[in-house]
Amino acid sequence: MPSRPGLLDRVEQYAVAASLPDAPPVAAGALAVPLGPPAWPFPARPYPGTRTVPADDVRAAVAMQEEAGLPAAVEWVAERTPSLAAAARAAGLLVTEFPLLVVDDPVELLLPLGVRLYLVGADDPALPHYQHLLETGFAPHAAEGPDGGAGEQPGPPDEARTAVLRERVATGRTVVMVAVEDGTPVAVGAHQPVDVDGTEISEVVGVASSPRRRGRGVGAALASALVAQARETADLVFLTAGDDDVARVYERVGFAWLGSTGVAARPPD
Repeated sequence: MPSRPGLLDRVEQYAVAASLPDAPPVAAGALAVPLGPPAWPFPARPYPGTRTVPADDVRAAVAMQEEAGLPAAVEWVAERTPSLAAAARAAGLLVTEFPLLVVDDPVELLLPLGVRLYLVGADDPALPHYQHLLETGFAPHAAEGPDGGAGEQPGPPDEARTAVLRERVATGRTVVMVAVEDGTPVAVGAHQPVDVDGTEISEVVGVASSPRRRGRGVGAALASALVAQARETADLVFLTAGDDDVARVYERVGFAWLGSTGVAARPPD
């Protein structure tokens, strides 16, 4: 586990700051609830340093989200706000915990021969396609999830969501990379840098690779390249993995376990 002090504090600070340009948060007790466009929703989160969150605060946050047409969603660092899991369950939400990792000793991995890596520009006509691959993990059906994702898979991105992504890429708030072989994307990934009190922190928000190309290290090499690109300006790079097996893949490129991310949402119908 990384020995640098204050890492969980900085992850908390990043999480609240990430929504500020698009969805300034409204307070629901101890929770910050970003209320912005439904095309790019953010979860409610405890304010940094919060240790205890009552169920009534979760209920209030969910009511705000649903009134604004947003999905009911709360996320937190489990080690920092341990009471929130019970509060979310008491409010009727389904709670899951995922591995939280931080770059500790980055490893450079090379792409297989014949695979090229590109940074995706905001005006790239294929951006909606790459966005779809990020959100579905190359899955032809919803049941097939991404390497690093969790939860139900969305349909193809709508125009409003793609417009938000284009603006984020244009302003540098989302960085998208794609690995291409024989003219076909075989892996795609992204990270999202945020300035937190004058220091840049970035979250790797997804790496997905084609099932037909797995076993060749393409996804791991793309993750390595994302980390290298993020660390050109970011002091801290972290991610939440979809499960323990995915976390072990990220360990290959220099991530180390830091804790757990709690996620609460409405149970599926």
